[in-house]
Amino acid sequence: MRPASGSHHERARERTSVSAAAPGCEGLSGGVRALGVDVGTVRVGVALSDPAGLVAIPLTSLDAGPDLAGRLAVLAGEHACQTVVVGLPKALSGGDTASTRMARDLAAAVAQQGLDVHLWDERLTSAQAERLLLSAGRRRAQRRVERDPIAAAIILQGWLEATSTATEDG
Repeated sequence: MRPASGSHHERARERTSVSAAAPGCEGLSGGVRALGVDVGTVRVGVALSDPAGLVAIPLTSLDAGPDLAGRLAVLAGEHACQTVVVGLPKALSGGDTASTRMARDLAAAVAQQGLDVHLWDERLTSAQAERLLLSAGRRRAQRRVERDPIAAAIILQGWLEATSTATEDG
C-alpha cells in the first residue's frame, strides 16, 4: 500500500535518504536486520529490526564518544546487520542544527566501517518517546534509561515502513 502523497514517510524519505533506492534494504524481508540510531550528545539510543525487517525493537543505549562508530559497527555485526538508519535531527523549520551535523558526521563514520547507512528525519521522536513512557507510567529515572532506545525504534520503524512501501511499489 502506497502512502498518500505528501505523507510523513514520503517527506522524510525525500529530505533525508542517503540514496533514493535505499540499497541494502532489498534483503530485509530475506532476514537481514537493520539498526536504528538516535544520536545524542551524552547517550545514543539503538534499536534493532526483527529478522523480517517489519518491526523495530528498542535495544540499548550507548555512551556517546569518539569511538561510537566502531561500537555501532560491532553491535551491527553481533546482530547480523548490514544497514544502519541514523536519525537526522533537523530543526522544525527543516534547517540544519549542530545536532544535524553531529548525526551526519556519525553516519559518515559508520559508513566508513563498511555498513549501508541511511539518514531519516527524526524530528520530535524523543518527545514522542517521552510521551509514550509517561503514558505507561514510567518514573523519571526509568524514562531517562528507556527514552533513547525507544526514540531509535521510532526512527527505525518509520524507515522500515517507508522502505517496505517503496519495495511493494517497485
